[in-house]
Amino acid sequence: MHKMRGTTAAGVVAGITVLTLSILLGIADAAPLAHRGPESSTGICHSSGSQDALAAAISRRVLRWVQRRAPETPHVAVRMDDPYLRINCYLNSSQHYYSASVVKTIILATLLNKRQREHLSLLSDRERQLARAMITESDNNAATALWDQDGMKNLTYFLHAAGLNNTQLNPAWGLTQITAQDETKLLRNILLRPNTVLSTHAQDYELKLMAQVIPSQRWGVSASTPRAFTVHIKNGWAPLPDVNSPWWVNSTGAFTTTNPARDYTIVVLTSGNADETTGVMTIEDVAGPINRALGGIAAEFGPAHTKPYPSWNIPDEPVPPVPGR
Repeated sequence: MHKMRGTTAAGVVAGITVLTLSILLGIADAAPLAHRGPESSTGICHSSGSQDALAAAISRRVLRWVQRRAPETPHVAVRMDDPYLRINCYLNSSQHYYSASVVKTIILATLLNKRQREHLSLLSDRERQLARAMITESDNNAATALWDQDGMKNLTYFLHAAGLNNTQLNPAWGLTQITAQDETKLLRNILLRPNTVLSTHAQDYELKLMAQVIPSQRWGVSASTPRAFTVHIKNGWAPLPDVNSPWWVNSTGAFTTTNPARDYTIVVLTSGNADETTGVMTIEDVAGPINRALGGIAAEFGPAHTKPYPSWNIPDEPVPPVPGR
């Protein structure tokens, strides 16, 4: 086992008539995240092992919910990677979406990589306080402080080293452009697998914070999590690029057990939502069937939907001001 595990009982769909669908071919259990294969019109999920029927079932369930939610959430990107079952799903995974607070995982990973390159194994007390507030509570002041401390040079260095070549930084961090594919690379290749970008200690630290996100922000891809798994999550939600824009609601998660070979990841990005609640419901409708399928018929699962909190529909980050208003 290469890392500590927590214990648990616990782009665009255009009128949904045209779907950008891709599949992954030939991923090996221990290999880095592979490049996806040619586009397909037969489904969004592919099995490179013996799980063709399960992959097809997940495809049907995801597409059914994406189509059903299209009037409320017209733009949805999905990326799922399960090396154990050798099932991978793609839907608009290379399309760009505003990150909102999802970028905070990159902010922390950049800081950890910077300290590693400086041969410093520990963050300062101040940095730890800021990192905890930024990840577990999505604190924006903490994010801005660490973003400024990282600096564009180090952020750019990290993206290159991590292979997040389609992520486009923006001085207003919430307007950073991400893709479901790059977010999966961050979760799978940088936080879950041994690599030279983050040490095991750094991986465990960031994953631990992501597992301690406060209840009001533990929605989205966590829907119907198999109780044998811990979910490490970071979400983002805001009307972007200004206060009169539709909402971008995103959810990213790594699912782990005491057996690292069984880990999997889900990323769902959405835009065009009227509010946060709409986006959350769409993500949970899409992610829930995936979690239930991967967990198996004998598994116990968490709630299929998160009970709304009063804090929902309050942007989780500073929305850039609109000139002239």
